[in-house]
Amino acid sequence: MLVVGLAGLGMAFMPAIAAKIKISYSLLYVLVGLVIYLLFPSLLPSPLPVGNGTVTLHLTELIVIIALMGTGIKIDRSFSFRQWSTPLRLIGIAMIFCIAVCSAMGIFMLDMTLPSALLLGAVLAPTDPVLAADVQVGPPGEKQKFETKFALTTEAGMNDGMAFPFVYLAILAATKGLNVKTVMNWLGNDFFYKIVSGLLFGWLCGKLVGYLVFSLAKKYNLLKAGDGFLAFSLTLLTYALTELLGGYGFIAVFISALTLRNYEKGHHFHEQLHSFTDQLERFLLGILLIFFGGALAMGILKPLTFGMAGVSLAFLLLIRPGISFLSLLGANIQMKEKLAISFFGIRGMGSIFYLAFAFEHAHFKEEEHLWAIVAFTILLSVIMHGLSAPTILTHLKKTLPEESIPS
Repeated sequence: MLVVGLAGLGMAFMPAIAAKIKISYSLLYVLVGLVIYLLFPSLLPSPLPVGNGTVTLHLTELIVIIALMGTGIKIDRSFSFRQWSTPLRLIGIAMIFCIAVCSAMGIFMLDMTLPSALLLGAVLAPTDPVLAADVQVGPPGEKQKFETKFALTTEAGMNDGMAFPFVYLAILAATKGLNVKTVMNWLGNDFFYKIVSGLLFGWLCGKLVGYLVFSLAKKYNLLKAGDGFLAFSLTLLTYALTELLGGYGFIAVFISALTLRNYEKGHHFHEQLHSFTDQLERFLLGILLIFFGGALAMGILKPLTFGMAGVSLAFLLLIRPGISFLSLLGANIQMKEKLAISFFGIRGMGSIFYLAFAFEHAHFKEEEHLWAIVAFTILLSVIMHGLSAPTILTHLKKTLPEESIPS
């Protein structure tokens, strides 16, 4: 309780402190967790995911869906293939190739089995909606002057759900094996049905809540001002309903948030919804980052080899930036923005969730090795992106000409 209380208290001040010192608060919290567990290793429960799979799974699941709701609510730009072409390139081209290349590295460089290599690619490919908050757009209605933040925000919102089919493919490879029959079933159910269901149920839930909030409640004065927890209720409702009906809840939550945001854009209630999700997300994030730092202190990186570390470095410094940059060729955005968008592929809580989810559903031979690689990649991302994001984004804001960003 003491550490949870301190984590929450500190998070109230951390965004402002981080902005002043130009260092992401994620890095500071990881360091705090590292120090606490090094000094008092028996004070807190074990932070290692091995042996705590269910707790790890549900805590990361909760923070990811809250982050997805907050992400969707703060996106002002209406959807069209032209206006969303940048994130669609990152999802439809860059993420798929990142999964393929990372899986190949797992097989040929780390001598992994096919299921573990597929899982490594699926887990590392998506940009995290939780730790990517520093490079995302601001609250609803905030004017945006360049494309970078919008692209990274929408990419983080979409790709967590879109990576799920490939996690299921890895689980399928580990349980039933890959053949024509199993792959066709995977395409029909885990790929097409679950994605389409997530899109449909998310849209329906967003429309329903939008009608209740902005039409019915407004007409009969039924909504109390300041009830931002409605966003959390919509998150749980949409996620649970979609998962029960066999769709991807991550996709549904993000789509429901976008739909709600576009129901009546000018209404001030969107700011309250975003504020509540943002506070709840930061509170949970502080706790999880302390546990992540604790996991580093308690030896999650012990199985790490030089080869694994090399794969992590190559992914963050070469594969993600290079493939993403190539996917943006021909896009009508500034060169500096293409470089920034390609570089900021932040890894975090989504990767931990996917790994815990896969291990709950199947046995993978290299489980401890996968935890070590993913933890090391997240640590590198927190350090590399946490130190550079404030400075780079400030530079972009100062040097790029103001663009006509569509609403």
